Amino acid sequence: MEPRKVAEARRMDEDKWVYDSSVDHKGRVPLRSSTGVWKGSLFIIAIEFSERLSYFGIATSLIIYLTKVMHDDLKTAARSVNYWSGVTTLMPLLGGFVADAYLGRFSTVFVSSFIYLLGLILLTTSQFVPSLKACNVDVCQEPRKAHEVTFFIAMYLISIGTGGHKPSLESFGADQFDEDHSEERKKKMSYFNWWNFGLCCGLLLGVTLIVYVQDHMGWGVADIILTGVMALSLVIFILGRSFYRYRLPSGSPLTPLLQVLVAAIKKRNLPNPSNPADLYEVPKSHKDQGRLLCHTQKLKFLDKAAILEDTENAAEKQSPWRLATVTKVEEMKLILNMIPIWLATLPFGICVAQAATFFIKQCTTMNREISNGFLIPPASIYALTAIGMIFSVTIYEKVLVPILRRVTGNERGIKILQRIGIGMLFSILTMVVSALVERKRLSVVEKNPMKGSLSMSVFWLAPQFLIIGIGDGFTLVGLQEYFYDQVPDSMRSLGIAFYLSVIGAANFISSMLITIVDHVTEKYGKSWFGKDLNGSRLDNFYWLLAAITAANMVTYVLLARRYSYKNVNRSVAVADCSVDDWANSVA
Repeated sequence: MEPRKVAEARRMDEDKWVYDSSVDHKGRVPLRSSTGVWKGSLFIIAIEFSERLSYFGIATSLIIYLTKVMHDDLKTAARSVNYWSGVTTLMPLLGGFVADAYLGRFSTVFVSSFIYLLGLILLTTSQFVPSLKACNVDVCQEPRKAHEVTFFIAMYLISIGTGGHKPSLESFGADQFDEDHSEERKKKMSYFNWWNFGLCCGLLLGVTLIVYVQDHMGWGVADIILTGVMALSLVIFILGRSFYRYRLPSGSPLTPLLQVLVAAIKKRNLPNPSNPADLYEVPKSHKDQGRLLCHTQKLKFLDKAAILEDTENAAEKQSPWRLATVTKVEEMKLILNMIPIWLATLPFGICVAQAATFFIKQCTTMNREISNGFLIPPASIYALTAIGMIFSVTIYEKVLVPILRRVTGNERGIKILQRIGIGMLFSILTMVVSALVERKRLSVVEKNPMKGSLSMSVFWLAPQFLIIGIGDGFTLVGLQEYFYDQVPDSMRSLGIAFYLSVIGAANFISSMLITIVDHVTEKYGKSWFGKDLNGSRLDNFYWLLAAITAANMVTYVLLARRYSYKNVNRSVAVADCSVDDWANSVA
């Protein structure tokens, strides 16, 4: 058969079946027309909508619950929220590892959703069982110890559930697109934008409808609704089973990275070959090896792991602790290159942490009346963050990307790290605006201490919520795409966990920063964090965060300019990586 006809037959076969190492629900090669793409991912986005409705219905009101029901002071409540948020966003590191190495993404989502549901059931129980309720009366000075223990066990069960649910579900949705198929590849570029659109819609309902129910009908009624929604989302997830494409777990993704490091250390005295083609790589025809990566010039010490010493014996039979492939070496380089980027995005996460704590607490001190005595629940103002993010993602996807594609010739429009950097600029602006608004609020309090800032509309806070939401549409979506796309293919769930760990670590750092600033300012004058907001100086704290983030931005720009993206070998010959690949040019 002529080569042209062979190539045409191969294309027709690939248009019918999906050859990206995924399988259907019966373990067979997936049929392209009936599995994956939007057919599978829309089920998954719908579940994310339900889960985020539950999560933000709880998270945004947590500081209100801790101060009003638990009677914690502002500092203690803010630290408790940050600790819970930190654990919730760091747990995905464990959940992502389990999904990639052992259970697979579908099973991990199922198990973690069940744990999440148990946490919601226990949370609901703590509101209705007499012996577990906060008190016997509507108002009490100190809640029962049994309620406190039950409440926090329930909250951390939700953390554990989120730890498996969040990284596995998002990466499972991205797995529904075949990166080697041109049409599906373009659709995948839109996936993270629409994923976050669904997320924000869930957030929007969580901080409006659910928070309204908490405020006017009671915490228990709201918990019943959240429990029902989570149970329904679990049913929806199972119903979509036949539409999904599945990636089978391949063992610990950390072991090959450790093997590269050990092999490089063992062969540290060997000289690097002058020609990278002399480094060991498997033949490209080996389908079970997955995608191969091109050799890069950075971190050359690790290249020693791919030097073939014993040429007489078959390379495949040599110990992986002594010989690694170029692809495994490059995967190790990818992880090491990510560490500086991860560190440089932490100040952005610290800024985001303020929206769920101090921003919402500020709402309680201001005039929340709209008309006819209707009061906006304090946590509902967080809906403006979701609106800002929905606006940002929609404009970026529908307006900016088509224009930027024509201007830059890049299928993504702009590089991933550029998108992240734009959002970080918005976080600096958020802190500046927040400081100015808080200074205005305190001046109103100084003029009328009796009435405080109740004469000041809560919508003075609208700009800072909207701006941080717009920034999230750039940075958070960019981080999701970056950590999913740039990690080794066997670590996709862990990649999403790395993105979440930015927010988790930032919450812990925010708590630590509050403690340090509180100690220093109290030692040299008056603490910036008083017993209430009117006795605090949050404006100074916001200025400090703006300065830290601005200084960090300089470092981030330098790192982004020097960063080398994943370079997938799409050529026929293994060693031929001289031409920039699609993956590298569009990243």
